Amino acid sequence: MSSAGNSDGGRTGVPGWVLWVSSAALLVVIGLLVVIGVADARPAAAPPAVNAVPAGLNQATADLLGVSPTPTDPVTAPGYRLTDQRGRVIDSSSLHGRVVVLTFNDDRCLDQCAMLATDIIAADHDLTAAARAKVAFVSINANPYHPAVTDVKTWSHQHGLDALPNWYFLTGAPTQLAAAARAYAVPIQLDPATRSVSHGSQIFIIDPTGHIVEQAAFGAESADTIPFAHGLAALADDALPLSQRAVVGGTNLTTVVPGGTDIGDTPTPVTGPALIGATTTSATTHGQYTVIDFWSSTCAACSIQLTDDQAEATSLGTAVAFLGVDVADDQASGRAATARDRVTIPTLRDPDGTQAARFRVSELPYTVILSPTGTVLVRHPGLFTTEELDYVLHSLDTALPPAT
Repeated sequence: MSSAGNSDGGRTGVPGWVLWVSSAALLVVIGLLVVIGVADARPAAAPPAVNAVPAGLNQATADLLGVSPTPTDPVTAPGYRLTDQRGRVIDSSSLHGRVVVLTFNDDRCLDQCAMLATDIIAADHDLTAAARAKVAFVSINANPYHPAVTDVKTWSHQHGLDALPNWYFLTGAPTQLAAAARAYAVPIQLDPATRSVSHGSQIFIIDPTGHIVEQAAFGAESADTIPFAHGLAALADDALPLSQRAVVGGTNLTTVVPGGTDIGDTPTPVTGPALIGATTTSATTHGQYTVIDFWSSTCAACSIQLTDDQAEATSLGTAVAFLGVDVADDQASGRAATARDRVTIPTLRDPDGTQAARFRVSELPYTVILSPTGTVLVRHPGLFTTEELDYVLHSLDTALPPAT
């Protein structure tokens, strides 16, 4: 496979790139395999080098993305020639002049890669229109069992990425896909019996001259969409020439505040009148991971979320606590919604939105996961499917029973 052009004298070829991956990204890559239907451990972020935090990120957000130190010598991104979800042949050299955010993605994945899709959409939104025109989000298919253009097209549509003109989900013959993964030192493991794959979770930030300037990783932390997407957008914007950079939307992770509701904070318990019965509170779930779902009967997606939460709660039994928060509903509407969706998880009423406001819920449904000590671990706006939730929970606690 040929390498992309090197306009400023950087090194070319695979050996130097492999050495950088082996040293700088070892902590990220080895622990970041996702197996379809099998949860892995919560990935650990690789410690950034001193003074290596890109512009627009604080240290906490850089750690969230597992930002790795950049190599001292420029590394030219290996080349590829593959076909995207629209049937267009894409040569890596044709993307020169734009920043490329490159990942490897399983077109049958419903958990980790699906969360990354949400992050990419949000990151694209966080970029200014001018920057967005100069950034391409590119993913290479990691699944040789499903290499057809229709496969990557269907996956892109299912996860809302087909609306992005700068999204390219590339595929090709299994030998081409394997060659691309080898060139980027991305581990791919195949299970012929189940026709499933596991793959490395690296994110490569390639500048307009075709050089890899940053490396990050996605894993269970990508469920924290707002800061993760902001970080991804900031990495892309930082790779643009200085004159083309702009202010990136979204927010970094904030400093831990006692009683706060951000990631890392330990809020006071969520408490309120029960939808059915007496008072309901998250204080009773201390010692367990607790999934809090903010929803409303007027929200169509919330019906899907409630059903998925109930399925996961039923699957895990008492191993994980679930708590619903019915926002801005009258009691009759809330009860009707839970009866319709056959939801039996404890649910409290938040008729005036006090609890939702305290957690700065930006949209419904909205999921918050607390640690056994009550610390906020995950904040996820929007739909959180059973597959995604199950992946995150098993990443947090590998001792959880397998999903049924």
